[in-house]
Amino acid sequence: MFEDGPSGRSDGEGPVPGDAAPAAAKFEMPGWIDDVKRLGAGLKHLFSAQLALAMAEIGLARSGIVMMLFMGLAAIVFAVALGLTLLALAGWGLAQWFGSWAWALTALAGLQAVLLVVAILIFRRGMHWLTLPATRAEFATLAKEAAAQGKADSKEVTR
Repeated sequence: MFEDGPSGRSDGEGPVPGDAAPAAAKFEMPGWIDDVKRLGAGLKHLFSAQLALAMAEIGLARSGIVMMLFMGLAAIVFAVALGLTLLALAGWGLAQWFGSWAWALTALAGLQAVLLVVAILIFRRGMHWLTLPATRAEFATLAKEAAAQGKADSKEVTR
């Protein structure tokens, strides 16, 4: 009976339900695990905020594209209207100068024809630049040199 501990049981018996586990048997996680958990939570919070910001900006960009298309169309309409107004003013000024609407419209049509031809020629020059003429010529030269080298190498092998 003296062998019993303060609770009236001996040390050889197993734990009684409801009693706290002995301190030596309790498993504690290392402190760095908590740090890693906090780091993970912080990164999740940071990246979720970044993702929310990116999604909001993508939505804004989508709205911006629609707005840009409509404003581009409006700019084209206003530019054409301004061009027609300036053309009418130029026609009126030429009519005042020549004293005849017929001569004013003829001069205006001639000026527009010249500007149209210049625009077409510049457009054609730009189209020519898009074909990369110097690069094509260089590739053709390289191909001819490679073919000549291949023929020379094949003649040496057959000897």
